[in-house]
Amino acid sequence: MNLKFTGEHDQKVDSKGRMSIPADFRRVLESGDPAWSQGLPMQCQIVYGDHLDGRIQVYTAVEYAKVVERIQNMPDSDSNKDSIIHLIVTQSEPLTVDKDGRAVLAMKHREKLDITDGMLSFRGRITHFEIWRNDNYKAKVKAPVEKFLADKPENFNPLSLVGS
Repeated sequence: MNLKFTGEHDQKVDSKGRMSIPADFRRVLESGDPAWSQGLPMQCQIVYGDHLDGRIQVYTAVEYAKVVERIQNMPDSDSNKDSIIHLIVTQSEPLTVDKDGRAVLAMKHREKLDITDGMLSFRGRITHFEIWRNDNYKAKVKAPVEKFLADKPENFNPLSLVGS
């Protein structure tokens, strides 16, 4: 099964960092964790690199391994390699999601999102999902999409911009 992260969800994080991962995202995390079986927690990877302005990314174990392999395959002579390793590998850590879909978002991740408790937006991005503070998501993602659509004709199909 090759599930992808799709959709957008609002979830609450409490003052201790506890939050629930949306159910359909949990199915993707389960399928992307080779060590997972019914009743066990899921393992995934949070990326919180400095390049992620106001958001964090969460990858399945399998997808994160693919990203790391791509980085490892870069020539050592590539002047960008060390910075990419820092942003994607050094500034990442495992995240455990319990059998009921709950996880604890560490304080440093909540600080990155500029939130101690409140509403978060989860955004499916096919190979991973993003977590945003709810109002930042509306300002930095939803508002630009609304502007993009405002310039398009009635009955516009966004797939018309995608190659065949």
